Amino acid sequence: MTNVRYATTNLYISVDVPNVSQAIGRSVVEMKIVMSPIEMIAWFDIPGTPRPIRFRHNGNVVKVEMIIRISEEKIAGNPMKIFECQSEVRGQMRRFELKYELNTCKWFLWKI
Repeated sequence: MTNVRYATTNLYISVDVPNVSQAIGRSVVEMKIVMSPIEMIAWFDIPGTPRPIRFRHNGNVVKVEMIIRISEEKIAGNPMKIFECQSEVRGQMRRFELKYELNTCKWFLWKI
């Protein structure tokens, strides 16, 4: 594993970390791909962009505390919005990704 240090900071990014892992500082946060449908409470702004508020997965309700990044992708011609979020899950701060299918209006827990 090769570490790259950013100039004038103490942040290290691992070069060969797999796609589902993120290197933050000196620790690696691994996210498992789940892709399961979830029940979501969200609000939509005037242009129609959704903002997740909280969701239920396996009987547990998780409040979305912070949206880190919003991106878009197309899978098989189906446009999706991807929300990279962070919340407290079972007493630990966890990162996860939510996907929203624009054509079917369905929410999925993609990675946790």
